Amino acid sequence: MNTDIDYAAMADLVFDEMIRAGIPENAIDRAGGSKFNLDSGVRYLVEAGRANELHDIEKRIASRARDIELENSDLARPFPGALRLLTELRKNGFKTGVLTRGCREYATKILTQNNVMELLDGLVCRDDFSEADAKPSSAAMHNLAKAIGCPVNDVIYIGDHGMDYKCAKTAGSGFIGVLSGAYTKEDWKKVGEVEIVNTIADLFELL
Repeated sequence: MNTDIDYAAMADLVFDEMIRAGIPENAIDRAGGSKFNLDSGVRYLVEAGRANELHDIEKRIASRARDIELENSDLARPFPGALRLLTELRKNGFKTGVLTRGCREYATKILTQNNVMELLDGLVCRDDFSEADAKPSSAAMHNLAKAIGCPVNDVIYIGDHGMDYKCAKTAGSGFIGVLSGAYTKEDWKKVGEVEIVNTIADLFELL
């Protein structure tokens, strides 16, 4: 899906909630976006013996993140070739699914309104399980494999970020990088030996 989420606003809201919780600004890692804000804040609270506060903080973050995700959800569209690819995969007996750090309400909305949901065997979202089990945790990939009904080492994950690669590889799944997101060829080279395609439509050549 080609989406229009304000990821800078997402990172800012997590930072705001960390500060609100009394976490020193210098203890928060802002280099990698909202995920890293959250991880560094969680680490600080655990080390400070305040892990009991995490549930309420994550609940506030989830509510505000949902609003940001839904703000431009009507603009989301499938990348060219995506619907055809999913249709052909299913015709040939492949299981298909989506693993996302988006919330279920947002993911279900954009996939349904674009006729993608009916082509999926499974969907795993950020709020389906605990934050600790969300992407890039290998647990997320295991949950997706279970959702679509196949062994995790039979999954090939198509992703546009190093976080996707980490999630797949630590779970023992295959991975193909796509250039339709923020990662360039140079970014993928820094990640490691990654097979990449320009767009999801290029996967037809690999079938």
